[in-house]
Amino acid sequence: MSDIPFDSTIPFLREGYPFISSRCDRAGTDMLTTRIALRPVTFLRGAEAASVFYDGRRFTRQGAMPHAIQHLLQDEGSVQSLDGASHRRRKHAFLSLMAPSAMTRLGDLFEEEWHRAAERLHGRKRVELGEVSRVVLVRAALRWSGIPLSSTDVPRLTAELSMMVDRVSRFGPANWYARWRRQGSERWAAGLVERVRAGEISPPHGSALDVFSRHRDDDGRRLSPDVAAVELLNILRPILAVALFIEFAAVALVQHPQWRDAFAAGEDTDLEPFVQEVRRYYPFFPAVPGRVREPFTWRGHRFDEGDWVILDLYGTCHDARSFPDPDSFRPERFRGWSWQEEPYTLIAQGAGRHEDDHRCPGEWSTVELLTRSVRLLAQSGMHLPPQDPSIPLDRFPTGPRNGVVLSIL
Repeated sequence: MSDIPFDSTIPFLREGYPFISSRCDRAGTDMLTTRIALRPVTFLRGAEAASVFYDGRRFTRQGAMPHAIQHLLQDEGSVQSLDGASHRRRKHAFLSLMAPSAMTRLGDLFEEEWHRAAERLHGRKRVELGEVSRVVLVRAALRWSGIPLSSTDVPRLTAELSMMVDRVSRFGPANWYARWRRQGSERWAAGLVERVRAGEISPPHGSALDVFSRHRDDDGRRLSPDVAAVELLNILRPILAVALFIEFAAVALVQHPQWRDAFAAGEDTDLEPFVQEVRRYYPFFPAVPGRVREPFTWRGHRFDEGDWVILDLYGTCHDARSFPDPDSFRPERFRGWSWQEEPYTLIAQGAGRHEDDHRCPGEWSTVELLTRSVRLLAQSGMHLPPQDPSIPLDRFPTGPRNGVVLSIL
């Protein structure tokens, strides 16, 4: 592969999301080995590679993510850092929050907060969709999680959760400041857990605050307040990150008005396929890292214990073998689709099965919230005034270049 330099850090940062898949396409392979920051790494892409990466036996997340990213995005002790039985037990706590009735309640709370925000913004000719949706999502997430709004500085928490998402790939002072601000969020969340255990507040049974305040790991011990706080943020932060998808959905509705018109008229048959295509087509997080747990060979390549491997999420979602004409926005491709039947193709939020693998349990909440958002946007009579809707692929995570500005007609 002559176009792979000794170290690919600069090309990877310059080209961004398509870097892995473009080189795999040119070489006719699903695997390439290079270096990032002088560290040897093997990139994988495609549904078969995802099935290998997520099978739970060959890879671990421990030690795979750079500290600057891990400490900002997940911190230590979280469910993502666990493997085997420990991971399954902790994961069960997350899955207990994702029942259909719980998702309906989350969606209802989101709509309440959306309409409250719309009333507050009534009369404005220009609305920053990302900014507004983040506040709406955080307020809905807090109420759904059993956290009293009266105990929370919502603007501050929204800003801190936003930094965890927006600065995940930044290094130096920007990352350090975001990590410092995250410590404040963790102290706040740990304080909530301690107040629950002291009987000072009583969250609804089965809510996130209740579940993580009571959860016990394999050793029978309750989570420390610090780890319970990390897991509570692992509920709130991904819900805020749905704002990225909401911006993408707004762009899709404007660029493909036939879908907007159908949803505005109440034709919801293709609403979920539209949402799934938004998740597939637009760039969310680009890749996920892992380390080899035990030696194995795949497609003639020897993987040794400790090898650093990165799975291309974006490239897999744009793989023509799974999604013909992948660079076209075609929601109809998801009619009748099920992630239970195809757990390794649409992997914007991880692959495999939710109950066994590291696939994000927040996928259900993402789909619920995005479905509600698309319907609300389509029915709002929104209009995008002249602006740049382009999406740069050389920053992580990305979004419309200057955000999305709406005019409500």
